[in-house]
Amino acid sequence: MTTAQRNTLLHLFRAAVSSVKGDICVRNWVSGHDVKRPTHIVAVGKAAAAMFDGLPDDWRNTIPTYLVTKTNHLGDREYGRNVVALETSHPIPDQTSMNAGERLYKFAAKCPAGSHLLMLVSGGASSLVEHLGQGVGLDDLVALTETALAEGLDIDEVNKRRQAISAIKGGRLLATFKGQQVDVLAISDVAGDSISVIGSGIGAPPERIGFAYNCGVVAANAVARDAIVEIAKSLDIKIITNKENLYEDVPMIAARIAQEIKEGPDGLYVYGGEPTVILPGNPGKGGRNQALALEIARHVQNRSDIVGLVAGTDGTDGPTNAAGAFLDGDTFSSEPGAEDALRRADSASFLARTGDQIITGPTGTNVMDLAIFLRHR
Repeated sequence: MTTAQRNTLLHLFRAAVSSVKGDICVRNWVSGHDVKRPTHIVAVGKAAAAMFDGLPDDWRNTIPTYLVTKTNHLGDREYGRNVVALETSHPIPDQTSMNAGERLYKFAAKCPAGSHLLMLVSGGASSLVEHLGQGVGLDDLVALTETALAEGLDIDEVNKRRQAISAIKGGRLLATFKGQQVDVLAISDVAGDSISVIGSGIGAPPERIGFAYNCGVVAANAVARDAIVEIAKSLDIKIITNKENLYEDVPMIAARIAQEIKEGPDGLYVYGGEPTVILPGNPGKGGRNQALALEIARHVQNRSDIVGLVAGTDGTDGPTNAAGAFLDGDTFSSEPGAEDALRRADSASFLARTGDQIITGPTGTNVMDLAIFLRHR
């Protein structure tokens, strides 16, 4: 892969991420939809801090706010005394997640009659905050999460299991709300963009609703993919594919995508979604995006006409500091051990050695993953 090709792919990815950044999307939605000033604010998820940044200054500086995001996602932000801001654990919940969830439960329940709650919800909330039902403990929650990750379950099934033991997911948090109105603004990291699935439904309405409820999805994978297409057109790159179809196990997706690109015409291929990975015992260091990149690299070995990247829009891929990785026809054979890395779910270690990892840091959004490929002669 040439430096120019790598820069083009990264430019397209960055344009996609910029189009769905939490602060920009919230700012645009609030100004364009006449969202009324709330009396209370909750922001939860990997993009919580960025989404909160998008609110009007007087709201952020005066309205009682409870904010929870992932470790190292607050950065150097400083808040006034009206804001409680916490960082907790993801993707495996821990005691900080439990403590934050209990405080969130109390915050919502204490909103008085006549109050107006604004919720800013993004992916990651499922792990970042939890308040469990009676008879269920942290060990049960961790075991559920680890099993779901190891088995490669899709997000719908994972969320069903989480909701079954939670006192704040699936509409249960807002069942405690005694106020007059709830507005929910969400960044979607799930197929279908349903608020009942985003963050395991932490911002979903209860079955019996006693207040006005409005919900808007301010950013989603389709928005990011469309931004890639627009930039590509400005660069005179022919668009071949723009699909949201990364919803199978990594090996199946890799084989399908590689075949489509190898048999297709020259141009740009864009895919979105969230692959699943079935982990072996004692897995190595990796994530679904780096696994998918390396698996596709296996299928395009010795092809000089295909380059690509696979990366998470949130800037993190599994328990690593990388968002994803670049790949081309030389990647798989550039270092020994690629097959072993895939077998042991250790793609990050291999791609670090090849210099193909993409490291962005927290991006301020989370609309699942993107796979971008250029086929050229």
